[in-house]
Amino acid sequence: MERDTNGKHHKLLDGPFKAFSIYSLAILVLSIPSYFLVVDWIWVTEIDDNHEIIMERIENRFDQVHVSDQDLETILNTWNILQPSSTITSINNLPSKPDSIYEITKYNEYEQEWDRFRGLQSVIEINKKPYLLNVETKIEESYETIFAIGLITLLMYGFLVFGFIRLNKSISKKVWKPFYLTLSKLREFDINEEKKVVFEESEIEEFNELNQTIGALINQSINAYNQQKSFVANASHELQTPIALVKSKLDILLQQKSLSQEYADLIQEIQLPLSRLTRVNKNLLLLAKIENSQFGDLENVDFLVLLNKSVDLLHDYIEERNIKFEKQIGDFETVSCNKFLAETLVNNLLSNAIRHTPVGESITVKLFNRVLIVSNSGKHKLEEKALFKRFSISTTATTNSGLGLAIVKEICKQNGWTISYEFENSTHFFSIRF
Repeated sequence: MERDTNGKHHKLLDGPFKAFSIYSLAILVLSIPSYFLVVDWIWVTEIDDNHEIIMERIENRFDQVHVSDQDLETILNTWNILQPSSTITSINNLPSKPDSIYEITKYNEYEQEWDRFRGLQSVIEINKKPYLLNVETKIEESYETIFAIGLITLLMYGFLVFGFIRLNKSISKKVWKPFYLTLSKLREFDINEEKKVVFEESEIEEFNELNQTIGALINQSINAYNQQKSFVANASHELQTPIALVKSKLDILLQQKSLSQEYADLIQEIQLPLSRLTRVNKNLLLLAKIENSQFGDLENVDFLVLLNKSVDLLHDYIEERNIKFEKQIGDFETVSCNKFLAETLVNNLLSNAIRHTPVGESITVKLFNRVLIVSNSGKHKLEEKALFKRFSISTTATTNSGLGLAIVKEICKQNGWTISYEFENSTHFFSIRF
């Protein structure tokens, strides 16, 4: 699809179709006067030729009959009465002017309207005497011709546009079928599933090249993603031992009686970032395990039990910030999932809510109809684009790893749950539909 100047989308073939339709209409409109001029020229030419034939026929027939002058006068009088469109009148001398062709508009007493006539004046010889032959034939009215041609042209244009529409749809459906198949496979592609995308062979060379290029990019992305996951998992695993070793050594130093207060304070300052590093490392390992689907043990989990357990665990943190905590529990069925991941999800959501709740404000947890909603007071809306990204830290808490919501998002993704965020009336809402 393309975007036009008004910001609206339209299909790729609609642009050429519109241009072809406008071009066809312009050509057909210009063809109307062309048709009229050509048809009018044909009519006039045929009438002139017919007049020439009539003139020659009359002259030859009188030569063959050999009538007397008296009978000729009677015949010509009768002729002029019965054939008003062609008259033969006697003249004294042969004129020096050649035959003349003319057009005239005069009243047609039979049709009671003004009509256009084309005539021929020529001198013929009967019984060796000159006579003036005048032949007139009615020409169809120009406005009638234009109307008929215009009507036919519009009908033809309608058939043309209708054909364009049908052909456009037919061609679009057939020619672009490989493209839509490719698009469908790309929409279904999930890098976490590590499934290779196989594109169907197309008769169109450009689509085959497109599929080959996309396939190469997907394979590169999968390889890079796997290498990244492997690196994160390996790095986090290798960091566990030195971090634990450093932490234990610091604990031993703190227990030394000869340690001065200055060095004790310094060690305490070192332990704060070390604690955060430990938390980050632990969460990175957890993310790697979730992405690698290492939590396959499923059981029916009661989220109310997990919620109560999490509230007890974070009770001191809630009391410290003087937060009002409320639970609203409705009918809620158990959910089939990994219990450890469910506990992690609830703990991370509550921890996130506590961190973002101003001191003395409130947190509400609702659990009903397979929906978990955690809402808390807040002053400003969180940045949605970065909300579930890794290491996106929106608080200054030293214990915040920046991975809590990213882990929640990944747990929801692995289980097919839906998580959403809203901010209304100075309140943050995180909703999970199981």
